[in-house]
Amino acid sequence: MAHSKNRATDGKITYPPGVKEISDKISKEEMVRRLKMVVKTFMDMDQDSEEEKELYLNLALHLASDFFLKHPDKDVRLLVACCLADIFRIYAPEAPYTSPDKLKDIFMFITRQLKGLEDTKSAQFNRYFYLLENIAWVKSYNICFELEDSNEIFTQLYRTLFQVINNGHNQKVHMHMVDLMSSIVCEGDSVSQELLDTVLVNLVPAHKNLNKQAYDLAKALLKRTAQAIEPYITNFFNQVLMLGKTSVSDLSEHVFDLILELYNIDSHLLLSVLPQLEFKLKSNDNDERLQVVKLLAKMFGAKDSELASQNKPLWQCYLGRFNDIHVPVRLECVKFASHCLMNHPDLAKDLTEYLKVRSHDPEEAIRHDVIVSIVTASKKDLSLVNDHLLNFVRERTLDKRWRVRKEAMMGLAQIYKKYSLQAEAGKEAAKQISWIKDKLLHIYYQNSIDDRLLVERIFAQYLVPHNLETTERMKCLYYLYATLDGNAVKALNEMWKCQNMLRHHVKDLLDLVKQPKSDSYNKAVFSKVMVITRNLPDPGKTQDFVKKLAQVLEEDEKIRKQLETLVSPSCSCKQAEVCVKEITKKLGSPKQPSNPFLEMVKFLLERIAPVHIDTESISALIKQVNKSIEGTADDEDEGVPTEQAIRAGLELLKVLSFTHPVSFHSAETFESLLGCLRMDDEKVAEAALQIFKNTGSKLEESFPHIKSILLPVLQHKAKKGPPRQAKYAIHCIHAMFSNRDTHFAQIFEPLHKSLDTDNMEQLITPLTTLGHLAMLAPEQFAAPLKSLVANFIVKDLLMNDRIPGKKTTKLWVPDDEVSPETLAKIQGLKLMVRWLLGVKNNQSKSGNSTLRMLTAILSSDGDLTEQGKMGKPDMSRLRLAAGCAILRLAQEPCYHEIITLEQYQLCALVINDECYQVRQAFAQKLHKGLCRLRLPLEYLAVFTLCAKDPVKERRAHARQCLVKNINLRREYLKQHAAVSEKLISLLPEYVVPYAIHLLVHDPDYVKVQDIEQLKDIKEALWFVLEILMAKNENNSHAFIRKMVENIKQTKDGQCPDDAKINEKLYTVCDVAMNIVISKSTTYSLESPKDPVLPARYFTQPDKNFSNTKNYLPPEMKSFFTPGKPKAANVLGAVNKPLSATGKLQTKLSRMETISNASSNSNPSSPGRSKGRLDSADVDHSENEDISMKSPSETEKPSRGRKRGAAANQDDKGQESKPKRGRKKAANTSTDDAEDQWGEDSSMAETTMETEDEQNSPPKRGRRGRPPKSAAAKDETPSKGRRGRRKAAPPVDEENEEEQQEEDEEDEEDAGSENMEVKPKGRRGRKPRAEVSEAASDSVESTPQKRRGRPPKSQTAARKASGGRSRAATNQEEESEEEMDTAQQSEEEEDESVDASPKVRRKVGRRDRR
Repeated sequence: MAHSKNRATDGKITYPPGVKEISDKISKEEMVRRLKMVVKTFMDMDQDSEEEKELYLNLALHLASDFFLKHPDKDVRLLVACCLADIFRIYAPEAPYTSPDKLKDIFMFITRQLKGLEDTKSAQFNRYFYLLENIAWVKSYNICFELEDSNEIFTQLYRTLFQVINNGHNQKVHMHMVDLMSSIVCEGDSVSQELLDTVLVNLVPAHKNLNKQAYDLAKALLKRTAQAIEPYITNFFNQVLMLGKTSVSDLSEHVFDLILELYNIDSHLLLSVLPQLEFKLKSNDNDERLQVVKLLAKMFGAKDSELASQNKPLWQCYLGRFNDIHVPVRLECVKFASHCLMNHPDLAKDLTEYLKVRSHDPEEAIRHDVIVSIVTASKKDLSLVNDHLLNFVRERTLDKRWRVRKEAMMGLAQIYKKYSLQAEAGKEAAKQISWIKDKLLHIYYQNSIDDRLLVERIFAQYLVPHNLETTERMKCLYYLYATLDGNAVKALNEMWKCQNMLRHHVKDLLDLVKQPKSDSYNKAVFSKVMVITRNLPDPGKTQDFVKKLAQVLEEDEKIRKQLETLVSPSCSCKQAEVCVKEITKKLGSPKQPSNPFLEMVKFLLERIAPVHIDTESISALIKQVNKSIEGTADDEDEGVPTEQAIRAGLELLKVLSFTHPVSFHSAETFESLLGCLRMDDEKVAEAALQIFKNTGSKLEESFPHIKSILLPVLQHKAKKGPPRQAKYAIHCIHAMFSNRDTHFAQIFEPLHKSLDTDNMEQLITPLTTLGHLAMLAPEQFAAPLKSLVANFIVKDLLMNDRIPGKKTTKLWVPDDEVSPETLAKIQGLKLMVRWLLGVKNNQSKSGNSTLRMLTAILSSDGDLTEQGKMGKPDMSRLRLAAGCAILRLAQEPCYHEIITLEQYQLCALVINDECYQVRQAFAQKLHKGLCRLRLPLEYLAVFTLCAKDPVKERRAHARQCLVKNINLRREYLKQHAAVSEKLISLLPEYVVPYAIHLLVHDPDYVKVQDIEQLKDIKEALWFVLEILMAKNENNSHAFIRKMVENIKQTKDGQCPDDAKINEKLYTVCDVAMNIVISKSTTYSLESPKDPVLPARYFTQPDKNFSNTKNYLPPEMKSFFTPGKPKAANVLGAVNKPLSATGKLQTKLSRMETISNASSNSNPSSPGRSKGRLDSADVDHSENEDISMKSPSETEKPSRGRKRGAAANQDDKGQESKPKRGRKKAANTSTDDAEDQWGEDSSMAETTMETEDEQNSPPKRGRRGRPPKSAAAKDETPSKGRRGRRKAAPPVDEENEEEQQEEDEEDEEDAGSENMEVKPKGRRGRKPRAEVSEAASDSVESTPQKRRGRPPKSQTAARKASGGRSRAATNQEEESEEEMDTAQQSEEEEDESVDASPKVRRKVGRRDRR
């Protein structure tokens, strides 16, 4: 060894055997050959070869000289680097190089050689790999820890390795690189920021996308060194996030990207960083908060993330950002929700409350994204979302913004199709979302044509996909129809009706364009274009496109023929698809990708194309019904009882028989319907009869064998069938057979002769049949009918009470409990009316006699004979029948003329009947007649009396009727400018004189100057004026003012010489004038037209008489509060952020229901407004709860109520004691008596609950009959007058429809005008049941005094009842109003195609009870 040391110190270099000196004097090739031998020598040496280590020490030092380190040849450098790596291995742990500079040069040299790893296909790659493996295994770079420049060396090494790594490297290369770099981190004293940046930069998205292998390498390194490197990572983020020292690193701007990547790599790397994020979430910098929210959204939402459970404070802090003031932050939170719901269903509960708040966000984009998030998660897996989340989507279908509504509707449709039609998650999931189909169809009641078109599209694509095979499509429709709720069925019927009407309009346009051009032609085409335009989106723009289409149809015969085929009744579904494709192809242009005209045409074609129903479809539907009848259908599997399925199938066929009658013309179909006629189920047979009536016009000539079988069946049903079947049988014969007179005679004669009052049950069907025969063939049976009415109906049937009625306190009982005698009398009244409607003249004065009979029934409370034999429920039925009969006669001009004002007023008072069901059914009949524009305008004024109804549902319904009728008339005037000469009978503002006159003669208005009675008058007038004044188009406010001024210059036309009546008239005019003045700022302008007053109601004004006196007592002035009438929002108030509980806080105290777009108060030029009326002019807000005003806010003089404990008792159906006793004196006037128990029951602002047009559950009866001496005579009340007691709802009203409607209306007009109102939900609150339990439990319907309104809270009354304070009463009333009372929806018996929806409005002001 000593010898060796000497050799080392003497500087002589010893080369391995066979290796000559390596110097610059030899060639490159020779140098490489010699170096390879040296490499082989060092490779074979190990650390224990002390002698060899000493021997080659000088060689080791020589190889580290600048000659080799800076040699130009890469092969030389590689071989030298391999030698140096082995030297470090052999001489470890002490390197033979002691100079720090030399060590730095050597390691920088080795690092540079590692770049050769980049080319995996290089011949020298194995040597580069050997070099990497060697230094990684030996951890050679650890020597540099002691060097001052170690950071530079390590940084360069890291950069080199991250640069060279690529997808050509195998796992070993990757592993050695990680080993090499991790040893530096784990065994070093510190990690510099520069070195950390070298690692972290590979995690930045831009770098990550450029070099995925470098990212994987950095990821592996960080996982390996997590514990060691975590403090340095924490320090970096602390410097940037907390101290704001962005200069410490070039990566400062990528901190949030880095945090996400580091969290995904190993959450332990961020143990100390996450609390800093919580601090950043509360930063004042909007952009910074947004960045943190975006980051945390990804961290919380990642599939395997447990961050929410591990760091609950951070999760709660993040949830708080859902309520951030900055819109983009809230938007980001909402977008995150879908990922979170999909990846972490356990967090759905936490998210629900915050998504609820955001679903009401003021920002449209946020509400939209709430829907997207929930729907996206639902479509992935329905179990990921709870019912609350789906309900948020449901609410947004009524959002004020079309984009949000559309997203919600389409989302629900997609969910329904996936889980219900395709049943991807089983029956339970299908049951969970079964409400979707109903909700989507309810939207058809909205004002917006966009909503309607979308519902039609959803129906065709998602509810009953039109691309299904015919049998499958009809099966789908069959079971859908069987499971829809009542209002959805009506909406679907209305949809088919609207599409059918539009088809007819297009067909009319096609007929017009074939005609020669002329002025009349141009007017007709323009008129038809306007009608079609109103059925398409954006009528303003669409009008030009429809004109263009009309022009195209004139010029292009091919398109015209295709369109004619499309609207033809015989067009099949397949033909329709071909026609639509051909028309769109012809009108489209490849050069014009965006073609608004083509889009409009597509909308039109979409509405008119028969994509569901044709002859083949009807046949398939009939077969499906037959399967159910035979018991071979899978009804139970579909969750529908067989009986329900059959009924629904027949109802569906009945509806389709109106819209697609030609599709029924097949022997197979008619034979199946004959089979239905023989079934025991009355409803099924009724539907089959109606289908025959609608579709059998050509049956006699086309299907004689069917006729021969059908006729005997019809004759039998007309004579001995149930009353409704008898009615339809008569109409079938009238519609289908040419020799109907013969058939009618065969039915009439035996029935006429067999009439016998001894068996009342057997009398009902004959009277029904004879009534319809009288209407359809009055001349054929003129003589016998007159005798029948005079002798049998009046003298024998109506003027005799044979069987005493049951003694009961109820005012109403179900149909099956009504006595046969009463049912026979009702049919007798109907027979009289139908006979008069058939005759249509009053030459024989039969109309006068009938009207006297009807008003006598009303005056006698329904007990015509006044013998006291009739039960109260029977009397209620007869009052209703008499009131409805007068309404029917008033629709014929010849009878309207002979109805006296006293008879009109008596009829009007039926709307204030003491029995709830009478008021309800009468209001519906009144509304229907007005909607058809058949009843004269003065009957619209009858609804003003509903302001006195104590039940808020009835007031709400009346208000909706007013809204509907007023807008209907305005729209009619806009469409028919030529009818301006009939303005007095159409313009809604002309209802004011009638309302004033009706209130003047109101039996409750007794004392002219009584404040409480004047408050009643004021509320009744405001009930109608509020709607009329909602929009002041063409200065209608001034027109109303002028009208009232003119009335004040006249006298009462009914009692012109009665000073008290005239004083009442002027007082009511002053009330109206004060309302107009207090609610309008333009009333003083010039009236656009001089109003014309109805001559029957008011005398001609006396030009010498100027009535400027103020008739109101001074105290009344305080009750007229200024403020504009508020029009209803089209889709509700602006959404506002909710409080934590989700309840909307708003200052609005009430919601109105008159749409600005539809209101038109234009007395002079009704056609100028561009507003469009749809079939539902009602507030359809975004299901917003409107918070109630406090008693102090609402207790204003004009709306104050002095009402005691009875206010609450009304709702409970309990008997209320009168506040004051009745006067007993025999000569007490009716007026005086009435004054003791009349009540201020005016409606301020009501809550619309969901209420069926035809049948709502009975509530509390109020305001009973007028006195029998109701012809305005102050006589002593008769002995039959009842004490005032409150009426409670009866137990059952399931089958009351027949007495509530006129049967004949339905077969006259299948698509009868119905009140269409949006079904509305309530936010955060479930609607109450039909009535409160207290009311439901009350089985007695106790009577009131005749016109038995609840008492006014006069001073004496308050004393008598130990009255409560106003504040207490107000508080109680307001708490009541915060609860919804949902009205039960029952199908109207005689409605063929009924589209009357439910109505719901929010409560704004307190009820007056």
